[in-house]
Amino acid sequence: MLCELIIKNFAIVEQLHVNFNAGFNVLTGETGAGKSIIIDAVNLLLGGRARGEVIRTGTEEATVEAVFDVGSSALLQQRLVEMGLENGSELLVRRIVARNGKNRIFVNGLAVPLAQLRELTPLLVNIYGQHEHQGLQRVETHLPLLDSFAGCQTESAAYRLSYESKREISDKLQRLELAERERQQRLDMLSFQRQEIAAAELKPGEDDLLEQERLLLQHAGRLSEASNGGYRTLYAGSGAVCEELSAVSVTLCQLQQIDPQLDELGESLKTALYTIEDVAMQLRDYAQKISFEPQRQQLVEDRLAQIKSLKRKYAPTVTELLEYLLCLDDELADLRDIDERRHELQQQLVAAEAELAAKGKLLSTKRIAAATRLSQMVEKELAELAMPNARFEVCLLPLEKPAVDGFENGEFYLAANAGEAAQPMAKIASGGELSRIMLALRRSIPEGDTVRTLIFDEVDAGIGGEAATAVGEKICRLGEDLQVLCVTHLPQVAAFGHHHFRVSKQEESGRTRTELTPLLGEERVNEMARMLGGAQVTERTLDHARELLVCSNTAD
Repeated sequence: MLCELIIKNFAIVEQLHVNFNAGFNVLTGETGAGKSIIIDAVNLLLGGRARGEVIRTGTEEATVEAVFDVGSSALLQQRLVEMGLENGSELLVRRIVARNGKNRIFVNGLAVPLAQLRELTPLLVNIYGQHEHQGLQRVETHLPLLDSFAGCQTESAAYRLSYESKREISDKLQRLELAERERQQRLDMLSFQRQEIAAAELKPGEDDLLEQERLLLQHAGRLSEASNGGYRTLYAGSGAVCEELSAVSVTLCQLQQIDPQLDELGESLKTALYTIEDVAMQLRDYAQKISFEPQRQQLVEDRLAQIKSLKRKYAPTVTELLEYLLCLDDELADLRDIDERRHELQQQLVAAEAELAAKGKLLSTKRIAAATRLSQMVEKELAELAMPNARFEVCLLPLEKPAVDGFENGEFYLAANAGEAAQPMAKIASGGELSRIMLALRRSIPEGDTVRTLIFDEVDAGIGGEAATAVGEKICRLGEDLQVLCVTHLPQVAAFGHHHFRVSKQEESGRTRTELTPLLGEERVNEMARMLGGAQVTERTLDHARELLVCSNTAD
């Protein structure tokens, strides 16, 4: 849900900060007041094209920022986690358009590219009108809408699992057939590879141990000199540290009878002496273990060279080399017993195709039945939305072979007027028609997709009277489950809004700016009266406005 919208220096909007609510939000105002500018700003925020001319005159950049409540959208939260953009139940999107062309996008405070923003926004908002975020113009959305209406998401998911299983078996069989055609050549190659890797008798982590051993062998002289020298200095040599400390310790012990304070110092020195003697013994033992064997060093070098050669040929690590060896064993087993393996896969493929056919037929049957019902329901809704002669069809076109979504493609067709042939809706429907078709679909398929915010622009194009009242009522009902923002010129539509905002244009110090004001009580009545009577607002139009609000049960 769109909670907050902040616009700065965008067209004639100097600064605008508005909080939107759940339900049906109505935006009204005189022509030219800036209603379309607000829609354009949201469109920019959703990934629309950034143009320098949208920046307010006299400023260097325009900013559009919005806060969305995404707590109820598990799919959107999962997508945010995958992108590393998670931030609880809120989503903050900010877009900055600069005159120097350095446009920036931030999602939850992190800079993101435009492509990443466009991956998210189809899950946030659908705009229906003269903008590019029109879900109905994406043909790939039609079949999922039908499936949602038919309630066959379970069947569709089961079909996809069968399809993937069948494709996996087909791929295995295809690889096997290819292997048979080149069987001997591949057998020879794989056998050689296996023999080369197996002969090395690799052990996990062996290369790391050898690298460490090589380092010790390369510096054996220095290590020996340091450890033997340390042993002599501390213990074995003439005038060694331990010898001198021992002498001092004896002297202190003899003098402690004269001054007892020296006893504690003598004991401390004895402790230090024991520690140094222990270190000296460890240095002696370490020196005895150091190897100066040139032959061992050469063996280590040869072994590392062998492992490096295998890594270069087959896998970057010893662990992956061992895994590759297991894969070689499996493939060689298949190649050496190819007839049995082929027969096994062919049986699996027959069973998978039968399962896919059964699940595909069930899915198609439900789709065909649902397509007829959906067409009838949408046409009934359109008749109440000033499109009495519209014909809406859900065309299911059989595919030559099964695809991941079923045995058919689905697309919505429309004939807006009597006597016209139905054509692909995504290509011929106008903005106003798309808005009303979406209303009809939303009334027929309340949970058509995961988007929880709809924006309708020009939904009232070409209608009035009872049809306008029907549009308002239908949008109001949508607002019971979804957040809806609607720009309208019709009081019959505006009267049904749960929340009413007036877009107005003010002039100050020779500059024009757009403001968005929430309306309550008599302010809303006055705006409704303006919409009914134009510039001349009379008591009669005020009464009419109050009557409209009362009849629609939306009076404050």
